[in-house]
Amino acid sequence: MLAQAVQFLLETILGLFVLAVLLRFYLQWVRAPFHNPFSQFIAALTDFAVKPLRRIIPGLFGLDLASLLLAWLVEYVLLLALLWLGGSFLLKVGPSIFIAIGFLAALKLLKISIYILLGSVFVQAILSWTNPHTPLAPLLNRLTNPFLSPLRRIIPPLANVDLSPLVLFIICELVLLVPLAWLEVLAMQLA
Repeated sequence: MLAQAVQFLLETILGLFVLAVLLRFYLQWVRAPFHNPFSQFIAALTDFAVKPLRRIIPGLFGLDLASLLLAWLVEYVLLLALLWLGGSFLLKVGPSIFIAIGFLAALKLLKISIYILLGSVFVQAILSWTNPHTPLAPLLNRLTNPFLSPLRRIIPPLANVDLSPLVLFIICELVLLVPLAWLEVLAMQLA
């Protein structure tokens, strides 16, 4: 009972922190406006961990590698803690389990990234119909534009309705269902 409560707290707190650090990475990658209140909130929430790490890990080609590595490390520690709480960690201690957990942590980050994209597209679609001039709109446009603009070039609007978000949803779901699910099963077998 206590182990389940600790597991829930770890998944919630560390999971939300990984989400915030990944959002920080993507917001910098797409050069989202920093004066946006949401961007400032994400930066303030993650500064305590990212800024010291930036002294050790420099950026590369405009990418904030410190944020990306921090997200991976927190996900790695979360997976280790969950295995330890589940009791299965004591059964399979060896070097291969640490490699498998590292691979699984990278896959989890990729899944969270796809969910960030799906959530951004969904919120952007809802806001475009209800309140297109919200302060969140420019930020969502920056996050989704690298993925939606190539689809918009291929898929024309149908009666002034943009179908590219729907196509992006289908592509993302297929990526989650086929290659990522297969790689997750493979990583779990290695662990």
